[in-house]
Amino acid sequence: MTRVAIIDPQTATGEAKELLDAVQAGLGMVPNFIRVLANSPAALGAFLGIHGIAGAGVLDPLTRERIALAIAEQNACQYCVSAHTAIGRNVGLDNQEMLDNRAGRSSDAKAAAALGFARALVEHTGQVSTAEFDAVRAAGHSDAEIIEIITHVAMNIFTNLLGKATQVEIDFPKIELNKVA
Repeated sequence: MTRVAIIDPQTATGEAKELLDAVQAGLGMVPNFIRVLANSPAALGAFLGIHGIAGAGVLDPLTRERIALAIAEQNACQYCVSAHTAIGRNVGLDNQEMLDNRAGRSSDAKAAAALGFARALVEHTGQVSTAEFDAVRAAGHSDAEIIEIITHVAMNIFTNLLGKATQVEIDFPKIELNKVA
C-alpha cells in the first residue's frame, strides 16, 4: 500500500490539477507515480521540467529507456522496472533486449557502453574512473550524450527513490525484479 496519498486528478485543485491535466493530455493517463508526486506541486513541476528537458536531448528514446531499465533494476525499484518495461515496449525495445538492459547489457554496442557508464555512475556515486569515462567516449558518445546519460541516471535515481520510499502501487503490468536489494 502506498505510504502517501495518491492524488486523484479529478479532485485535485490549483497547480496540482494543472500539472496532472497536462500529464493526462500528454500521456493519455496519469501514472500513480505522478499522482504521488503531485502531493507537492513544486516537486512535480520540477520533475516534469527535467523530464521534458531530458526527453528533448540528443539521446534517442531507446537509449533513454535502456538506461531507465538498467538503473531501476540496479536500484531494485519494481515500480520503475514495470513502468519502463511498458514504456520500452512502446518505443520499440523487445523483451530480450529489455532483460539484457536490466542486467546492464545491450545488443547495440553504443547502447551497451552507455549502460556500463550509467551503472558505474550509480555504483560509484558519480566517482567514475578515467577508464569508465574513456570507454563511453570510445564507443562514440559525444560530450552532450555523456552529460545526458548522467542526467538520465540522476533523474532515474530520483524516481527509484520516490517509488521505493512511498511504496507506490504499480499501475503497469507488474514485472518481477531479477534481484533483491
